[in-house]
Amino acid sequence: MGRALLVTRLALRDLRRRRTEAALLLIAILAATTTLTLGLVMRDAAADPYESTRAATSGPDVVAHAQSAEFDRLENLVSAAGVTHHSGPYPVTAAKLQNSGRTSDVQAVGRDAESVSVDQPKVLQGNWVSDGGVVVEAAFADAIDVHVGGTVTLDGRSFKVVGVAITAAMPPYPGSSCLVAPGCVNGAVPDDGTAPAGLLRNPGLVWLTQADVRSLGSDPASLSYVLNLKLADPAQAQAFADTGQGDRGHPLFMQSWPDILDDATELARDSQILLLLGAWLLSLLAVAGLSVLVGGRMADQTRRVGLLKAAGGTPGLVAAVLLAEYVLVAVVAAAAGLAIGALTAPLLTESSAGLVGGAGTASLTWSTVGLVTAVALGVAVVATAVPAVRGARSSTVSALADAPRPPHRAGRLIALSAGLPVPLLLALRVAARRPRRVVLGVLSIAVTVSGIYVLLVLNAFLGDQPSTGAYTEGQVVVLRHVLLVWTVILLSLAAVNAVVITWATVLDNRHASALARALGATSREVTAALAAAQVLPALLGAVLGVVPGGFLLFTAINVITGGDSEKVTLPVPWELIAVVLVTVLVVAVLTSVPAYLGGRRPVTETL
Repeated sequence: MGRALLVTRLALRDLRRRRTEAALLLIAILAATTTLTLGLVMRDAAADPYESTRAATSGPDVVAHAQSAEFDRLENLVSAAGVTHHSGPYPVTAAKLQNSGRTSDVQAVGRDAESVSVDQPKVLQGNWVSDGGVVVEAAFADAIDVHVGGTVTLDGRSFKVVGVAITAAMPPYPGSSCLVAPGCVNGAVPDDGTAPAGLLRNPGLVWLTQADVRSLGSDPASLSYVLNLKLADPAQAQAFADTGQGDRGHPLFMQSWPDILDDATELARDSQILLLLGAWLLSLLAVAGLSVLVGGRMADQTRRVGLLKAAGGTPGLVAAVLLAEYVLVAVVAAAAGLAIGALTAPLLTESSAGLVGGAGTASLTWSTVGLVTAVALGVAVVATAVPAVRGARSSTVSALADAPRPPHRAGRLIALSAGLPVPLLLALRVAARRPRRVVLGVLSIAVTVSGIYVLLVLNAFLGDQPSTGAYTEGQVVVLRHVLLVWTVILLSLAAVNAVVITWATVLDNRHASALARALGATSREVTAALAAAQVLPALLGAVLGVVPGGFLLFTAINVITGGDSEKVTLPVPWELIAVVLVTVLVVAVLTSVPAYLGGRRPVTETL
């Protein structure tokens, strides 16, 4: 039998014998790989509707904006090298739209009734522009509840809504680009009177005839103009747009279609950041949980290691056998995570009314497959390498004997714990026997509470939307779904870790617990000691997860996203205290069951 076949058969046989533990290994790695896949493919899935809209509307490769004084520079772009087709320049003006008692800022673009070859908005309902009629961008119409046949007021003039359309020349509302002077802003603006006069806040997009747009502008010089360009090579759109940032008068603002795509998928980008962050947190939790689980399994496999070595296996072969089963689980978890993530990503993207269709199944690139697989294998190897090597290097005779490892005696610890109540005395000594496990328990809880801290901050931020204008109600719903997925997976994996760590502690201390009961400790005291050995590290981990863990994690998110922490409400002290107390209580409840089962074993049978 070849070496590879031997290792594979032994690994598969061991997985079949320990199916519950194999399932826990799979779940831990699967949680991390699924979340990571979601984060990597979400923007690609969200880009599909924009690509469809771009094809349906003959979307421009570059959109150039200029004020009236720079009109001649726009006309010069028509004959620039690389330009094959164009439409415009079209006049644009700012206006106030009133509908059903609601006032909104809009950018009104003047268009011709005839179709054009570049940026011809696709009419979803009604008809295209006509005198006295207005066509409203679909996402904006959906947000302000405007329908074909209704009437709206623009700067005091009444217009009939003749159509609802979509375009690829601008991101859907509320991410509309600035087309007019003095400009516009998306998101919160000061309400204390310090905002610039005439500033448009989250403007919607409407189309009128050119004559109607010019009639809205009180001064022809106040009009802005927009030009849509088609290039021979769309891949050069960004390079072409960069040439428009001149320094004569007001520079031309040119936006390439990749820029518009980025703006149109901004929500997916925000969701992606949250999911990628969650993936790395889950990877840390998986390493902590797997390290404990693997350590416990290695302790159970001591005699098996001795048998393999007695039968002629080298330390390298033994280590390969111990590592192989975890690598196999990691490969299965990576494949399942890739499949689940690709199929689930469209469910976490908003199907914008301003784009054609919805997000399709995300395509998996080789880079995504490679990264997810590498993370799965990395988690498995990091968690198992040290126990596997230590087990392979153990003495054959001692491994076959499988004798209990005597505890390390620390005089100071014994003196310190002697005066404590029996449950705390036993708990302190249980924790002292496995200091690395205590550290892993503290790390697991600290990572979980850090994630909860960020969730509290983000939940409060989303609670202020869409009143601040950063997100619409639909976008808030999508982000809340992303946070829900992250929360459920994070808390579930943390709960599994707490149970696994307690059960491993119960197994490791079964002889010590039996001796304590033989010397007079009750089952209740032993149970309380085993649970307290996990609750005390949980308390420390919860405190570290709040300060500095949660605050540092939130600061890192702000740095990555370029956010402004001053606009976000941080949790108040009573909320943080509640998080710490609830964490300790939940850990106590989760650990009480395995601790109770371990404390009820017959003493004589264990000894």
